[in-house]
Amino acid sequence: MRMMVLLLSVMMVNVLLMDAMVESTAEFDPYKVLGVTRSASQAEIKKVYKRLAKEWHPDKNKNPEAEDMFIKITKSYEILTNEEKRASYDRYGQTDNTHPYGRGHHGFRHFHDNFYFDESFFHFPFNNKGGRDFADSKYTLHFNQYISEVVPDSFKRPYLIKITSDWCFSCIHIEPVWKETVQELETLGIGIGVVDVGYERRLANHLGAHQTPSFLGVVNGKVAFFHYAVVKGHLMQFVEDLLPQRLVEKVTDKNNQEFLKSWHELNKPHVLLFDQVPSVPLLYKLTAFAYKDYVQFGYVDQGLSETADLLRKFNINTYAPTMLVFKEDVEKPADIIQAKGMKKQIIDEFISNNKFLLAPRLVNQKLFDELCPVKQFHRRRKYCVLLITGEEESFATGNEAFLSLASANTNDVLRFAYVYQRRQQPLCDVLLKNKDSTLPQVDQVVILERRNGAGKILYKPVSGGWNGSKEDKHKLLEELERLQKDPSILNNDAVLPELNNEFTSMFLIRWIYTAYDYLAEIIDDLLHNNWREVMPLLSLIFSALFILFGTVVIQAFSDSSEEKQPKTKAKEASKAENGSPNTSSTSSSRPPKKNFVEVTELTDITYTSNLVKLRPGHINVVLVLTDPTKNILLTLIACCTFNFTLHFSFLNVDKHGEWMAAVLEYAQDAMQIDTDEDEAGSRKLDYTGYVLALNGHKKYLCLFKPVYTGEDLDSKPEEEGGGSRSRKGTTRSRSTTLQIHHKLDRLGLWMERLMEGTLPRYYVPAWPGLDKITVNK
Repeated sequence: MRMMVLLLSVMMVNVLLMDAMVESTAEFDPYKVLGVTRSASQAEIKKVYKRLAKEWHPDKNKNPEAEDMFIKITKSYEILTNEEKRASYDRYGQTDNTHPYGRGHHGFRHFHDNFYFDESFFHFPFNNKGGRDFADSKYTLHFNQYISEVVPDSFKRPYLIKITSDWCFSCIHIEPVWKETVQELETLGIGIGVVDVGYERRLANHLGAHQTPSFLGVVNGKVAFFHYAVVKGHLMQFVEDLLPQRLVEKVTDKNNQEFLKSWHELNKPHVLLFDQVPSVPLLYKLTAFAYKDYVQFGYVDQGLSETADLLRKFNINTYAPTMLVFKEDVEKPADIIQAKGMKKQIIDEFISNNKFLLAPRLVNQKLFDELCPVKQFHRRRKYCVLLITGEEESFATGNEAFLSLASANTNDVLRFAYVYQRRQQPLCDVLLKNKDSTLPQVDQVVILERRNGAGKILYKPVSGGWNGSKEDKHKLLEELERLQKDPSILNNDAVLPELNNEFTSMFLIRWIYTAYDYLAEIIDDLLHNNWREVMPLLSLIFSALFILFGTVVIQAFSDSSEEKQPKTKAKEASKAENGSPNTSSTSSSRPPKKNFVEVTELTDITYTSNLVKLRPGHINVVLVLTDPTKNILLTLIACCTFNFTLHFSFLNVDKHGEWMAAVLEYAQDAMQIDTDEDEAGSRKLDYTGYVLALNGHKKYLCLFKPVYTGEDLDSKPEEEGGGSRSRKGTTRSRSTTLQIHHKLDRLGLWMERLMEGTLPRYYVPAWPGLDKITVNK
């Protein structure tokens, strides 16, 4: 009895839910949502969608109904811009997405395998408000927000994203763990995101999230899935594992000098963190990831005996974490910070103030843009004192003197930097174009100010060069004092080229590190049997191996054929000595050139591969002909198009005249179709000799219309037939043959314009079918 009552209850729930879905589907009208007519074009729909999406975007519109309206607008746009979905809705009032009993890929199964519903129609309040947890509302991600904000920001900090839905009962049980984890991760600066598959299916599919609840991480634009039990410790470790390896180097008494002295090679300040925990703190790893392009990070474990000398050397207090930053002087830290509870804001401010060396080397355009920013206001002028020097030992004295001058600088308006002339030759050629070439071994100092982002600068070379003497220092300081009072002393202007990236030679090392990270990710996926995500990568690997071994096999066969070539050449040489007439042809080792053009017939069998599913960038050139004109026109098109690398086909208009008429309807506004009057007085369209260049992927065609340049024998009957009526039929047939020979006279010029892209294009909304064969009457 209880079983019967339970079954009846389930059936009643099914009926009520199905009725609600039918009701929701019937009320949804994409045309009404967008406010367009059923005959609206794609351009009109796109224009209206942009306006409405901007008006109802939840981030800009504070109306409580803005989010639901935005979802309806997006769904309506997806239906009306898809030809199949729009046609289905126009016919049946529903699509695959709105079908109440369909099993489209946007739906989700719950309760039982045989019971299916689309959860986007229901928003029952399992959580606090509107089916969503109020605490998660500020982390909700949309597709555009993920692409434009999260992905670029993931190169500076990792993101932890939760995949959930309104009908996810398991999500309710993990909420306490999620809230506790988010509260701790946010203080460390980790990005948090929530994706509701009922609202953002597009984003969920893009991320590859196929079940709820699930967690994934995003770092450097790559997505990684969480596979362990949902507890706080596992989630914290998962986020830490997202970070690349080798961010922080372990420093001891043995390698500290090697670590600190690498500032010259890396052109970066070095930061050391002293702490008592054996592993590097997560906050420090996140800081190293955020500033990896500017600073080199090291970690000193105070509990090890191998670090005792370092602690004594820098007088480190072991009761609180200490952070030291070193620049050009490896014996004395440039800045220091010490606190028991180091907050993220304090560390960020400390690193931001020490991102650059006292006199860094300009190694790429990005560094130059940050060191020498563009002038914005008169009160915010920034000047760069640039030393152009060399890498040889003879320049060491001048370089050290320039560094000492930069170390004593306390003016925020001035920034000191240097370049190696051989590595940045284009930049130095522009700045030293007026300098005396008789001083090749003397450094040059240039004071410059950037005026715009296009490279325009005002500059002034300091006369006399630079060798680091007291006179040179005094002269440079005088110039800088004059600059503070009178900026007009920068009397030269130029446009600087973009700087060379001096670290491009490290591409192989970066590639090896990237390959290592990908390999570790593949192994992790294999260990957790995440076949859905790993299958495309495995397919790519096996395809590459197949191509590689295929190339080896082909090379082996080609080597064997090359061994036979000398024998054949010897035979040909002997024939040539005996006076063979083919001496010139056999002396060349090149294969004979093909003297034919491959032309296939466009039929209902080849129609899909040659047009509908033609690859991007491929054009199918179709010659229109009839059975009597087939041989003549095919010979002519082979002669005219022999030098063009296109795909060629021919269409028999006797079989597919209706298709030809349907396609040319879209070109009626730009050309006139020739007509010939038959013997019965009716007008018959003559398409023979027309050539169509069809771009199946972009859905457009270019049309060649025959131009008659030959003589019409009907106009001169006395030459051919002497005016005799008995030879009228012969004269007409010869005239027709002559006209066919001249129909493609201008095709060579048309093909050149086709390759240049100067021909008018006629766009086709959809290619008509070629399965119908015209009945000959």
